[in-house]
Amino acid sequence: MEFRDFEVIVIGLGAVGSASLYQLSKAGVSVLGIDRFDPPHRLGSSHGETRITRLAVGESDAYVPMVKRSHEIWREIEAMTGNAIFTECGGVLLDSGKTPWAKHGVDGFFQNTVTIAEQFGIAHQTMSSDQLKMKYPLLQLEEEGTAYFEYSAGYLKPEAAIQAQINLAEMNGAIVLRNSPVLQVKKRFDSKVQVEIEGESLVADVVINCTGGWIKDFLSQTYRSKFKICRQILHWVKIEHEDWKDYPVFMWGHGPNPEDFIYGFPSLDGISIKMATESFEAVDHPDQIIRDVGEEEQQKFWKEQVEPRFRG
Repeated sequence: MEFRDFEVIVIGLGAVGSASLYQLSKAGVSVLGIDRFDPPHRLGSSHGETRITRLAVGESDAYVPMVKRSHEIWREIEAMTGNAIFTECGGVLLDSGKTPWAKHGVDGFFQNTVTIAEQFGIAHQTMSSDQLKMKYPLLQLEEEGTAYFEYSAGYLKPEAAIQAQINLAEMNGAIVLRNSPVLQVKKRFDSKVQVEIEGESLVADVVINCTGGWIKDFLSQTYRSKFKICRQILHWVKIEHEDWKDYPVFMWGHGPNPEDFIYGFPSLDGISIKMATESFEAVDHPDQIIRDVGEEEQQKFWKEQVEPRFRG
């Protein structure tokens, strides 16, 4: 059997995989990228028009140097491609002031964000509820609430970012196989890694697995239980106030539970804003995810998350 041999194979070309592919190709590495679909696509987690980016990452100060570097990379890619990827519109973090909220395993997420901003000299300001409402009256923060505003925060366009990085990688000599599900990954006797796709075997010194929700397909039963695949619902809510187009991205914690949280974006189309919460209800495999949003789910989101907190 004949094998195509590479230094690195990247499996999965979403946000992480496309970036890995591009940076490896830029460094002159012989690299192959494989995706089971045709990226960018809507079946993984790297889609949906926009993603928030911020320098003071409340999850951990370890992320700050990486986020700073990512902002530099987006500007470099924009300059090379002419595509708009990163919009620096500012970002506001809101704390309802009732119960310190936890996020992604971090208690006191709001205060941790402020502490990290101060530690790294990230330009920001904190505001009382009244000060916030003077600046952004469509956000109805509770009287006892507090807000943190970061000037360098904003949003990324995930589909544009993925497409640009794949294009640049191919220009650098990377090979991309689309609509090619990986059937098996196995270690060979010569310490190389063999990747099987339909009708072909591929070999590399290193394989980088960026398969996201499909990660369990490549793990033993022992490790599968350590990963959760959770359906996330995005909503586009009709606006009645044109000021939404000038608003920052926002993240709002309003209770002690992981779901007591809402985030959103300025209006990109002039008629709606994208808003979402987070869900931690797991499914066994991404193929089982329901990809339609039901009327009952829309109404629940409206009543519990949107109606009590937003105007316009």
